[in-house]
Amino acid sequence: MNAPICLVENQNEQLTVNQGALKILNKISQPVVVVAIVGLYRTGKSYLLNRLAGQRQGFRLGSTVRSETKGIWMWCVPHPSKPDHTLVLLDTEGLGDVEKGDPKNDCWIFALAVLLSSTFVYNSMNTINHQALEQLHYVTELTELIRAKSCPGPEEVENDTEFVSFFPDFVWTVRDFTLELKLNERPITEDEYLENALKLIPGKNPRIRDSNMPRECIRHFFPKRKCFIFERPTSNAKNLCRIEEMPEDQLERNFRVQSENFCSYIFTHAKTKTLREGIIVTGNRLGTLVVTYVDAISSGAVPCVENAVTTLALIENSAAVQRAADHYSRQMAQRVGLPTDTLQELLDAHTACEREAIAVFMEHSFKDDEREFHKQLVVTIEKKKEEFLLQNEEASLKYCQAKLKRLSESLMESISRGTFSVPGGHKLYLEAKKKVEVDYERVPRKGVKANEVLQSFLQLQAVTEESILQSDKALTAREKAIAAERAMKEAAEKEMLVQRQKQEEQQQMMEAQERSFRENIAQLKEKMERERENLLREQEKMLDHKLKVQEEMLKEGFKKKSEELNNEINRLQENIERANKEKTSVFSQLLDRAADMLMAVLPGPAKLLGVGMKFLTSHFK
Repeated sequence: MNAPICLVENQNEQLTVNQGALKILNKISQPVVVVAIVGLYRTGKSYLLNRLAGQRQGFRLGSTVRSETKGIWMWCVPHPSKPDHTLVLLDTEGLGDVEKGDPKNDCWIFALAVLLSSTFVYNSMNTINHQALEQLHYVTELTELIRAKSCPGPEEVENDTEFVSFFPDFVWTVRDFTLELKLNERPITEDEYLENALKLIPGKNPRIRDSNMPRECIRHFFPKRKCFIFERPTSNAKNLCRIEEMPEDQLERNFRVQSENFCSYIFTHAKTKTLREGIIVTGNRLGTLVVTYVDAISSGAVPCVENAVTTLALIENSAAVQRAADHYSRQMAQRVGLPTDTLQELLDAHTACEREAIAVFMEHSFKDDEREFHKQLVVTIEKKKEEFLLQNEEASLKYCQAKLKRLSESLMESISRGTFSVPGGHKLYLEAKKKVEVDYERVPRKGVKANEVLQSFLQLQAVTEESILQSDKALTAREKAIAAERAMKEAAEKEMLVQRQKQEEQQQMMEAQERSFRENIAQLKEKMERERENLLREQEKMLDHKLKVQEEMLKEGFKKKSEELNNEINRLQENIERANKEKTSVFSQLLDRAADMLMAVLPGPAKLLGVGMKFLTSHFK
């Protein structure tokens, strides 16, 4: 993108998604690092984002008292330090615009910035004081504007407990900072300055309680916090109105260093956008999230992360099936030259390509709890395999028929000319026919229909051979009988060879199905283990954060508030213990259900392996 584009339009205080921006996101398959900046209007938010984009201009910087940015604007650029990642910058319209009629509109913009970003930058002026924290009252309303789960269980406590698992990192930027970074005459860091400002104020009156609310929310919702201070970029007030036009060397040195430090931190530490349980967000997935959240707001509902993930999963899992199926088809076409010499050669290629296809599906799918999309993949690959088998047979059939026709041309011409209708002609015929068989045997890579085509040819020759035999006056009746008997025996042996090949191929097909079953179960088990580990890490992350907040509250003298966290902490501890205890039983149930699903879609012959294949799941538990 050469310039930003509006992502979420805000017209007449109604939010809609810009389709042009969606088209851009839909083309981005890379993971995204999403940095959103919010704050009061006319505080220089856009300048910081332009610096992150590596440009002096882009997001509009206004020089009047009117808010320039409306809605949420987006700029996608290659990430400067994370290969194969896209940096998505979101500039939000200024909060607190006096021209707005509905203050709720600001809250929704704030909530969307939190939901969409992996790093959330709050931009304010001068200092982090009581007034600055009061202006950040939007954070106190997030529990009413964001829902983690669609249907919280009866045992669940406050909804905000889950926020830690998907909230972005929090960065507070303070512009035009003029104070000394000291506390009790001791120099402090920017981060210490922020943490000191977030300490709760002792007291019980309503005014103090209201003042503590933003502090508590920031500490509860955002476990990772960072602060940057910026001195004035220039001492000349007139130049502030055209800062994007000023040469870099005319800006104050400290401001340049501070800006560089901010950009360096974002490029190095801003994380990839993920959803709950470690689901990585790509550009196209981000587009789906934007639509889902904005649609919920427009309909009067509260954006729900769980619902958004469910919606995203339906789209992404369907795409994952298609991606995996396409990979299978592409790899089979590249690796297999039809006809293959044997069925096993084709089945070995199928096994390798199927393994890769399953891995592609597992990588790009999530929340397929009922294994419906996994089932679709199994059915799709099975159909594609059958198509390759059919194409292989057709290619072998045509190739063998063409070769045999060419090799038998001399024999057929001799039959037509009556060459063998002479005394001793039967012996001549057998020699000519044998030569055809020997030459045919030497033809390489005839494929799976080689014996069947030869058998059909010999069956057609049987009538001709019998006629030549009976008309051969050089043979006695006994010799003719012996020759006829020998011909019948050879024909039976040829037929047995064809039948034996079919039995071997059927066995190979069943073994291929067993390998398919094993591979699906093995990769599913691995994926389930990863998902379980992600879930446990998520629970442990929430628990660690709650314990840290509890400890801080206790140190600051807020014993009651510290005790109020006990219920949440106990619930999280119980969830972790329960997950560890139920690992084996739940795992077995899920694998059994997966085995049932696979058996339901396997083709007829493979169902003979049903009991044995179901037994195989015990190997993976």
